[in-house]
Amino acid sequence: MDRWNVGERMRKDRIPGLSIAFIEDGRIVSRECRGERTAGSGEPVGESTMFNACSISKFAAGMLALLLVEERVLHLDQAVNQQLLSWRVPDHPEFDSGDVTLRRLLGHQGGFADPDGSFGTYGKTLGTPSMAELLKGLTPYRQQPAALAAKPGSRFIYSDTGFCILQLLIEEATGEAWDKLMRTKIFEPLQMANSRFVTNASEIRNGSAAGHNKRGIRLEGYPIYPFAAAAGLWSTPTDLALLMDELMFSLQGKGKLGISAETAREMIKPQGGFKWAGLGVFMEDSNGELELSSLGWGEGFQCMMTAYPGKGRGAVLMMNADPGVHQTDSLLGYIANMWQQENSGA
Repeated sequence: MDRWNVGERMRKDRIPGLSIAFIEDGRIVSRECRGERTAGSGEPVGESTMFNACSISKFAAGMLALLLVEERVLHLDQAVNQQLLSWRVPDHPEFDSGDVTLRRLLGHQGGFADPDGSFGTYGKTLGTPSMAELLKGLTPYRQQPAALAAKPGSRFIYSDTGFCILQLLIEEATGEAWDKLMRTKIFEPLQMANSRFVTNASEIRNGSAAGHNKRGIRLEGYPIYPFAAAAGLWSTPTDLALLMDELMFSLQGKGKLGISAETAREMIKPQGGFKWAGLGVFMEDSNGELELSSLGWGEGFQCMMTAYPGKGRGAVLMMNADPGVHQTDSLLGYIANMWQQENSGA
């Protein structure tokens, strides 16, 4: 990456640390780590340095949901109220709560909107809520009860609330905690040794990257989101590349988790007439080639995944800084664009 002047761009943009993995022909072909875990510490970013993946958590959640669909524990088009116990989608005078399905939650079309000021970072005095408490509006993370704001399936509304419902659905359908399910069903089979869902400060692994603002100043503590499926994942580019690989291999019926090609294809179908919305992943036509993406952006961190399943190619990029601009305009977007240009003729 020296030919792309990445080091110079990091200094200019005050980005302390960067970690990247590239996939070619369905396998990880290169990894690169630069900078420091904490600005000024002298502690280098390494391949096992964990970053906050922010909303890339939703892609991981989508993979778990598809696996449970494959195992017939869940059903994409069944009303979620049929399996919810401690909280249920409330009745609405205009909209049918029975129209809220797993498919619509994964595609951000469940009809739920996030109130302004909701879904902030973990506070020690606030604790880690259960998903039922959060959805009932009993915590500062979401101070209003979750209720339908639109007819399910009629609108695309990017929603953390929807993924909190998804998490509760999965935990109650299986009787298992979210972190245990992800560990036993996804991380361990795929050998994602440097991935975990973190919902309070005690779960941060030593040596993890610290978050920084756009001036390169370290944030106090670690930014943690106590709603795991929506934003609780800490991981590395290498581990996330393994997860993206699994999706690409599953599309060929060759994945390790046992997700069939038929089920995997549901993930990359346009949902509800919104051509960019898959199940826990977003899609775009890139010069006639299907491009998949998942983006994460939160306090002190930014990351992105992009993949072209038709060519078995992908890239995962993570940095421990919030640049104050969208990925398309940040260092991550710049590197992804340079990588795409170099491989456009391949």
